[in-house]
Amino acid sequence: MPITIADVATRAGVSKTTVSRVLNGKGEVHVRTADRVRAVINALGYVPSARAVGLARGRTRVVGMLVPALTWPWMGEVLQGAADVVEAEGYGMLLFTCTHGDESMRRFASQVSAKSFDGLLVVEPEGTLDYITELHERGLPVILIDDRGHQPGFPSVRTTNEAGARAAAAHLLTHGRKRPLVVTGLSRFGCTRERLAGFAAGYADAGLPIDPALVVEGDFTFECGRVAVENLLADGVPFDAVFAHNDLSAAGALQALRDAGRRVPEDVAVVGFDDLPLAGHTHPPLSSVRQPLREMGAVAARTLIAHLGGTPLPATPTVIPTSFTVRASTGAT
Repeated sequence: MPITIADVATRAGVSKTTVSRVLNGKGEVHVRTADRVRAVINALGYVPSARAVGLARGRTRVVGMLVPALTWPWMGEVLQGAADVVEAEGYGMLLFTCTHGDESMRRFASQVSAKSFDGLLVVEPEGTLDYITELHERGLPVILIDDRGHQPGFPSVRTTNEAGARAAAAHLLTHGRKRPLVVTGLSRFGCTRERLAGFAAGYADAGLPIDPALVVEGDFTFECGRVAVENLLADGVPFDAVFAHNDLSAAGALQALRDAGRRVPEDVAVVGFDDLPLAGHTHPPLSSVRQPLREMGAVAARTLIAHLGGTPLPATPTVIPTSFTVRASTGAT
């Protein structure tokens, strides 16, 4: 049977409250009594519950993380970055998803009420920003990862979606591509609007405004990229490049082009966004705007844990820039 605090109290001839005070360094305990309790703890090999000690001290040394779902293509990279830092700092992590909608949020709220974690990392589940803001205003430290253009009233870590898309435009223009098909993400997301704006501005600055007929709203899936390309080819609409708002939809575009006998990059160059491991394994390998996803998770976790240690939270968003990875889908060898 595991040794309990009651066993220590009985052997030392004190109350459980006295043992707890010795463990937590709180309250007045006579020096001789404290020494006796510590000697019994050592003799019995008692190991206090980290959670119990943390709660007694007013903290849990646990970080909460709320995300929409684990099926998002880039979520694993963000989670790994955050988990690496949390583990290295000696904290635990409680992970919450919103795959069951309101039921998931009710369960999350119950853990908030129980003060099960000291601070929260968030990749915002759609429709929850007001609630997350309320938690922040009530005193829970919160860091938002990938603000998607919402610019919340609490700290966030984001990347440069607009600049990344401009880099994609510049790369395609360098390769002489004048009629790009743009497969966007969902229009209600700020990152979609930023990527479209950056890419369109890059082409407009070159005197080549994007043809509205070549902008197709997608939903970040393989199918949306495949269907967008198939439909334009069927309608005879000419294009010499594809800029997809994520790597998965770019992979769908590559599949449709291959099925239609179009050569990549000779006939059509293709660029994605995210630069996930997938991008290096498509056929041909995919040029992509690299989101610093793992770094974003790590920086958010490091910022939160530093705050729990007494460092003030930053007053402005932390911005980690995108970069561009060139592969064979745009002509690299």
